[in-house]
Amino acid sequence: MNDTDVKSGGGARHGDGERVATSAVGVVESTAPDEGGFQAAKGRREGGNRVGGAGTLLLVVLVAGQFMAVLDSSIVNVAAPVMRSDLHTSGAGLQWVIAGYTIVYAMLLITGSRLGAIFGYGRAYLAGLALFTVASLACGLAGSTGELVAFRCLQGAGAALLVPQVLTLIQRRFEGRRRAAAMGLYQTAIAGGAVVGQIVGGVLVDADLWGTSWRPVFLVNVPMGVLLLVVGWRALGGDRPGPDERTGWGRLDVPGVLVLAPAMLALVVPLVMGHEQGWPVWGWLVLAAGLAGMGAFAVVERRVSARGGSPLVPGAVLRSPGLLSGGIMLLVGVASYNGFLFTLALHLQSGLGDSPLRAGLTYVPCAIGFAVSGLWWGRLPERIRAHLGYLGFALVSVSYVGMAASVHGGRDGGVALAVGLAGMGLGQGAVLGPLMASALGRVRPEHAGDASGVLVTLMQFGGVVGVATFGTMFLSTTGAGAHASAHAAVLTFVVLAVANLGVALWVGLGMVRRRAGRLG
Repeated sequence: MNDTDVKSGGGARHGDGERVATSAVGVVESTAPDEGGFQAAKGRREGGNRVGGAGTLLLVVLVAGQFMAVLDSSIVNVAAPVMRSDLHTSGAGLQWVIAGYTIVYAMLLITGSRLGAIFGYGRAYLAGLALFTVASLACGLAGSTGELVAFRCLQGAGAALLVPQVLTLIQRRFEGRRRAAAMGLYQTAIAGGAVVGQIVGGVLVDADLWGTSWRPVFLVNVPMGVLLLVVGWRALGGDRPGPDERTGWGRLDVPGVLVLAPAMLALVVPLVMGHEQGWPVWGWLVLAAGLAGMGAFAVVERRVSARGGSPLVPGAVLRSPGLLSGGIMLLVGVASYNGFLFTLALHLQSGLGDSPLRAGLTYVPCAIGFAVSGLWWGRLPERIRAHLGYLGFALVSVSYVGMAASVHGGRDGGVALAVGLAGMGLGQGAVLGPLMASALGRVRPEHAGDASGVLVTLMQFGGVVGVATFGTMFLSTTGAGAHASAHAAVLTFVVLAVANLGVALWVGLGMVRRRAGRLG
């Protein structure tokens, strides 16, 4: 990596040598030279490894692991009807096959992040990948619904250990332009995995390879996982915590884990299961208990910190400039994206009668748009990147309005829907990567793992909230036939447009206020 790679792109020098950089969402960040140098130097060192010729190999391994985790969230949905028939599964059992992965994944993300800080981010990544791969094999060989649910939960645990390390290692191992490029690939894997999962799932189920029915949707992970483990050991096998970092199980905040895990479980289960069961009273009670549990977690963390321990989420992490505001915007962006994917899939398959494969192919323009903006935003001049936040959300809002018009009256959308999907992908890609870079931009290296865990958890929680909110909105307003489904889709898309426009105005007005404050 050359010197230009180490420097954070853009920014101006003021008289005292302080570098002032304008983030991609219009947030002005000030980083002292000593701290910035410290971050760059330490970020390039983890367990004695340096970013150099092996940087590309490392990035491929990390992004491919992230892609697998996202792929598995969507590929199973396509195979659900065949699973139900083959295993004679009840509706509730099928829900747990699909939701078990998401629930355990969301519940353990922050804990998985802390385990990476304790034992080494690379080692944690490889351990999570190994567990995910073995669990995928077990899912493909499962002989009953109970076995499949258990192994899906193990898959979720593996993903929760794997995924936080990806963003952490990108943050610690890459700087400047290389980090921007890595963030672009990371967000492309997130968006592409959701789309490719539906396409690959449709192909595998329709092919019924050697009479294996739905099983290849899980078994496809095995050769890819084994390959990544072999290659990943070369890139990450020597990874260890730095000499100045405390290690060992003693650093794990056990009280925090014991409070946070059930609190997250209580928050996620009602959101995942509620719309299928008509939002029963128990769901609202459990959700309230989850909120109370998060309050209890905050109290526990303050006590752990006061005793000189290592809280699961240090207060210094949450106070990092831009982390929480960026995390909230990421939550909204991911909620919008996942809610839209779920809603459109329901409309295409239930309303218009498309096959899973055809429905999956419909999303290709969205994935292309996401990839284009995700991979290129880092190459834009700083003066343009400063406006990407509100412009991206505004483009997403306009795209939702266009797609609402394209499907109105029960039409299939045609070219207009494809254009809207491409525009939505472009807007989302222009927002998510810069938001992640901005949110993590001033986090100190020793807090990179914890900060990544917080961001990834917020994004995962946003996805769950988006599906629950917009999925429920669609299902509660739809009916039989294409026209009724189109009516529900139009209503949902318009609400999504209003939500994204609100965020665009929030970001844009915040930028105006900051500029006015500097001029004043």
